Amino acid sequence: MKTTLKYVSILFLCTLLGACSPKEDAAELYTQESPLQADITMPDDYSGSRDQIKIELTQNGKAVADADFVHVEIWKGDGSFHDGMEEAENAGKGMYTFNKNLTEDGLYYIKVHAGNNGSTIMPTLPFAVGELSKADVEALNDQAPAESGDHSQHH
Repeated sequence: MKTTLKYVSILFLCTLLGACSPKEDAAELYTQESPLQADITMPDDYSGSRDQIKIELTQNGKAVADADFVHVEIWKGDGSFHDGMEEAENAGKGMYTFNKNLTEDGLYYIKVHAGNNGSTIMPTLPFAVGELSKADVEALNDQAPAESGDHSQHH
C-alpha cells in the first residue's frame, strides 16, 4: 500500500509540475532593451583651441538624431583640473560635437554621459594634450587592458 501511495504521489507531482511549463511567448512579455552606443572621435593632435570632439550616437543600428541628453565631462589625470558636465552640441544625423580649450599639456579623460529611450551610457576615453610626462605615460599603461589568454606566472 505504501509503495502504491508513493508512486501515485510521484505521478501527481510530475503531472502538476508539467502543467507549470512556461508560455511560448514568455520572452516577448519582457521589455526588450536596445542599448545606446557612442563612438568618440578625438583629433590626432588635440590642442583644444579649435579642435572638435565628435560623438556619434547609434541605437538599433540607426543614428540617434535627437538624444534625450548628451553631456561631456573632462578632467586631467593628475587631478589638477576637473571641468563639470557641459552639454554637447547636436550637429545632426546622430553626430554631437564639443569644444574645450585645454592649455596645459598632460593626460586628460573625457566621459560622455548620453541617454536615449531609457538607455544610458557613460563611456570614458583617455587623451593627450601636448607632451605626456613620465607619470602620465605610466598611468596610461596601468590602465591598458590585460592581454587575453593564460599568462600566469609560476614561482
